[in-house]
Amino acid sequence: MHPHQLKPGCIITKEVIGKSKHPIIEKGTVVEEKHIKALEHFNIDIIEVSDKLQSGSAYIPNSYDHKELNNQINVQRESKTSFDTLYLQAVSDYKAMFNKWQGGGSVDIYLVRKIMMPLFNYLKDISLDLFLLHKFATKEDYFYHHGVAVSLLSAHLAKKMGYEKEWIQVGIAGILVDSGMAKLSENWLMKESRLTIAEYEEIKKHPTLSYRMVEDIPSVTKEMKLAILQHHERIDGSGYPIGVKEEKIHTYAKIIAVSDTYHAMTSERVYRKKQSPFKVVEEMLKLKYHKFDYPVLQKFVDTLMNYTIGTRVKLSTGKEAFIVFIDQNAPTRPMVRLMDSTEIIELKDKPAIFIDSIITD
Repeated sequence: MHPHQLKPGCIITKEVIGKSKHPIIEKGTVVEEKHIKALEHFNIDIIEVSDKLQSGSAYIPNSYDHKELNNQINVQRESKTSFDTLYLQAVSDYKAMFNKWQGGGSVDIYLVRKIMMPLFNYLKDISLDLFLLHKFATKEDYFYHHGVAVSLLSAHLAKKMGYEKEWIQVGIAGILVDSGMAKLSENWLMKESRLTIAEYEEIKKHPTLSYRMVEDIPSVTKEMKLAILQHHERIDGSGYPIGVKEEKIHTYAKIIAVSDTYHAMTSERVYRKKQSPFKVVEEMLKLKYHKFDYPVLQKFVDTLMNYTIGTRVKLSTGKEAFIVFIDQNAPTRPMVRLMDSTEIIELKDKPAIFIDSIITD
């Protein structure tokens, strides 16, 4: 059978061997959705299964059209290529727009939407790649990538949280949260070391400046304006510019706060190396009751982790593995199978080992 013909409850009757000549799935395994995703990820074409499901009922394979499947795969590849091209163009357009703001120009909300809407239309077709946008940014051009990436991550998260139309507002707000940076001294953008206390205090003015840049634009809703003003506020009141607590922070701002922090921590900065998405999420989860809104952060984490089942990763030991299972109670410490052996490691039992990076090639 082809992986697309499998269904949960099927029983594997012959171990599945990958290109590394090591077993991917053992004989006797009862198929779950995670196994199907892993098989698709490793481009396995044929699997031997029992004619009975685990329940004892007859196994009736799902229909499978090889030509149609190839067409779907080609469409997905084209979508990814098109998305990458649009993303890089959006970063370039955002940089040009930001330069105009630095020169005294006002926010053209029509232009902002024109830049972002084509990318928003791809969100339904892009999964894990959306959480790996930091791979495009360098420490020199991080700021411009950050604006577009935060917009996309915020829109995607809002959509996952059930916003049927408002998710676009969240995404547009996401690219405008740092617009006020254009009104600060240009030195902060070129600085190659950590900010001084005085410089950091200056930077903390940007949410207020960003708010003022959109304050009189009728098509920017009150909720969007609040998100722009409050995106650096934190649940425990330790944020800025006002220091309000959980109940006074708008949900849009809570969504952008999670997206903003994730992309910043996974990206290479002038004064800080990028970190693995798993390490970043682990750090963010430690602050789930203090800095971030827990339901918002949990939805973000669940979405990212669901996309990583079957993904190839590099461990801190230097070895490569693929993720076979994620425990909801320890999402950043999944079960992995080493690529060069049949060994399975539960990372939650190996605190010294962590996922260093996600391999997408």
